[in-house]
Amino acid sequence: MSVDRVLPTPEAHELLDLVRELAAKEIVPRAAADEAASRFPRDLFSLLGASGLLGLPYPEEYGGAAQPYEVYLQVIEELAAAWLAVGLGVSVHTLSCFPVAAYGGDAQRADLLPAMTGGELLGAYCLSEPHSGSDAAALTTRAVPGADGYVVDGVKAWITHGGVADFYTLMARTSGDGARGISCFHVAAGVDGLSSGAPERKMGMRSSPTAQVRFDGVRLPPDALIGSPGEGFRIAMAALDGGRLGIAACAVGVAQAAFDAASAYARERRQFGSPLTDFQGLAFMLADMATSIAAARALYLETARLRDAGRPYGTRAAMAKLFATDMCMKVTTDAVQVLGGYGYVEDFPVERYMREAKVLQIVEGTNQIQRLVISRAIAKDSTG
Repeated sequence: MSVDRVLPTPEAHELLDLVRELAAKEIVPRAAADEAASRFPRDLFSLLGASGLLGLPYPEEYGGAAQPYEVYLQVIEELAAAWLAVGLGVSVHTLSCFPVAAYGGDAQRADLLPAMTGGELLGAYCLSEPHSGSDAAALTTRAVPGADGYVVDGVKAWITHGGVADFYTLMARTSGDGARGISCFHVAAGVDGLSSGAPERKMGMRSSPTAQVRFDGVRLPPDALIGSPGEGFRIAMAALDGGRLGIAACAVGVAQAAFDAASAYARERRQFGSPLTDFQGLAFMLADMATSIAAARALYLETARLRDAGRPYGTRAAMAKLFATDMCMKVTTDAVQVLGGYGYVEDFPVERYMREAKVLQIVEGTNQIQRLVISRAIAKDSTG
C-alpha cells in the first residue's frame, strides 16, 4: 500500500516502516490460506507484541509506547490492509486494555498492563449479549458481590477472540439500577466456570474466532473490579469511542487494499486493445474510490487529533466509523466489479475484502446506532 502520510515525529515514521515490513514479510503471505482454513494466527499477535505494537497508545511505564492515537490508528490501518483479522484483532485487544489503563488503580496497572501490552496476553471485550447488542444497558449478566469478591453468571455473545483470549474485560450487572448498575471486571482465562461456545461460522473474518463466552458461577476476587461499582457503563462507552476509531481505521485499510488490487488490475488488463483505465466509466469509478478513501482517512485522523488534544470526540468517532465503514463496503463492492468475473473468485483477494467489509458496518455499534448518536448530538447542537 503506497500512501503518503504526515506523521508527527521521525519515530512515528520509523514505526510505520516497521509495520509495513512486518506486514509484507509475515502477514500478507499467509492471510488468504489461513482465512480459507479458519486458522487463528495467535503467533502473529505474539510477534506484534514483541515488536511493541500491542500497547501503542498506553504509557511507557506499563510497557506501552506512549504513541498518540493519530499514529496508533495508522498502524491499525496498515495491519488491516494486510489482513483484517490482525488489524481488527489489535484494535479489539487495545479496546480490552483501555479500562485498566484509564480506570484501574495503580496496583492494577502495574500488575496487569505490562503483560497485556507486551504480547504475552491477548484480550477480548465482553459487552454484547444474545439479547442486548445495541441496547448495552439492558445486559443481564450478573456479578453478585459477597464477602470474598463476586460471583458471575451469564452469557456474552459475538465476542472477538472468544475462546482464545488470555483475559476478558467484562461488563456485568452488580445492581438493578439500569445503566448505573453495571460494573467492569478483569477476568483471566482459565478460571473455573468460564467457557466458550463453538466459533460462529461467519461470512468473513473466518480466522478471527467469534464466540459466546459463558460465566457459570465464576468467582472473582475483589480486585477484579475496575473502577468503582456502577461505573462500568461509562467505562464501556468511553472504550467504544476509541474502539470506533479503530474500526474506522480498519475500514480504510481494507478499502485501500481493495483499491490497490483493482487499480493494478485495471492498469494491466486490456480490452479492445487498451488498458481498462482508458475507459472513462471504469476510470471514474476508480477516481471515486480513491477520493472516498482519502476522505475517510482524513476524518478518522482529524478525530484522533481531537482525542489526542483532550477534546470531546465521541460524536466525531461515530461519524468516522459510519462514513469509513459505509465507504469500505462500497469500495470493496466496486473493486469486485472492476475485476469482473475474476473479482468473484477466490484466486483474487477482492472477494474476501468485500466479505470482510460487511462486518465493519456492524461491530462496535451498528451504523444505525452511529446515526442515532450523531442525530442526538445534532439535536443538542453538539458535534464534538
